[in-house]
Amino acid sequence: MKAVVFDDGLRFVEDYPVPEPSGGEALVRVSMAGICNTDIEITKGYMGFKGIIGHEFVGVVEEVRGGDQGWMGRRVVGEINCGCGECEYCLKGLKNHCPSRQVIGIRDRDGAMAEYLTLPLSNLFEVPEGIRDEEAVFVEPLAAAFEIIEQVRIEPDHKVLVMGDGKLGLLISSVLRNINKDVTLSGKHREKLKVAGQMGIKAVLAGELDIKGHYDIVVDATGSADALEMAMRLVRPRGTIVLKSTVAEGKDMNLAPLVINEITLIGSRCGPFRPAIEALQKGLINVWPLITGIYPFSKAEEAFKRATEGDSLKVILNLRG
Repeated sequence: MKAVVFDDGLRFVEDYPVPEPSGGEALVRVSMAGICNTDIEITKGYMGFKGIIGHEFVGVVEEVRGGDQGWMGRRVVGEINCGCGECEYCLKGLKNHCPSRQVIGIRDRDGAMAEYLTLPLSNLFEVPEGIRDEEAVFVEPLAAAFEIIEQVRIEPDHKVLVMGDGKLGLLISSVLRNINKDVTLSGKHREKLKVAGQMGIKAVLAGELDIKGHYDIVVDATGSADALEMAMRLVRPRGTIVLKSTVAEGKDMNLAPLVINEITLIGSRCGPFRPAIEALQKGLINVWPLITGIYPFSKAEEAFKRATEGDSLKVILNLRG
């Protein structure tokens, strides 16, 4: 099958073996896949992953091995973490933190930038008819945005700042704005901030932020190792910083302000799919302005190059074309 593989570099191949589903798994023919900042970080060495990359996808179930055959032919998206099902974390419903988990396209399991992938049936969610494939590709990152409101109580009078004008920052801002009107997005790219304005999001250039803003909640979605230091300057004493960035590089920094100002620091990763799907179905989140381009699968390397450019938001691979 055709696939995008990362080993010594990023390669588009046409002879990768089709995966075989295990018991309780489905074989999914991928229709579209999104390029995420995490995918780009993997090409820089993040997680030391080698294999088929990609974890944002929509596709159709073509085979079910040892499970409910009712999944056959359904259009699906899927949670990316595959737990062992037996450890204390999995038994508590925390498979995202299973010590031996596999994560498609990120850790010990081939990903979505291929004609086929396999996933446990328990990871699948059917896509309603009213959601187009181009929108369904956003379910996984949109779920990550919804994870924030699972972790942090955001009051109507809170002053919220989202740092980072990429696709994740824009999605987070859209989700948080639905529960709190005082949400500001900061970024370095004027064109992306214009997109935020089109989506009804209040936006400001990062260089024009009031350093003494004293925000109640600051969300870092910059993808930069330097952003935490800025977040510590922007959040009020006893405020909360939510980290959404995953970066390959490390950074030395002074963490004393976390203690001095009694700041709560929360790491936030994958999130719930159902509210993300419902938000798309109800039209609560408009993802169309975030699509920079849709590329045929054979031009995957060109698509990746476009995804790394400063004005790019979401680049999608069309595996049907």
